[in-house]
Amino acid sequence: MITEEELLVRMKPGCICKGIKLHIILKAIEDGATSFEEIAKITGIGGGSCKSKRCGEKVALLLKESLHHPDKKTSPPQNN
Repeated sequence: MITEEELLVRMKPGCICKGIKLHIILKAIEDGATSFEEIAKITGIGGGSCKSKRCGEKVALLLKESLHHPDKKTSPPQNN
């Protein structure tokens, strides 16, 4: 059964320009992606009209968090 937090993450935007949800980005990080470029290749983010300004910041924050807590499942940024 999916938790309320997981449901909310599924609805949050990851890349607004491309319409890619946050959980897709989180999955790429959990599967081992360690850079924006790897995540962009896997998910398709970053090619929109903002030229990665919005999703790039979000991904940087998620990657930083995953480096500080490698054993913990990546969680979404709290300020979005």
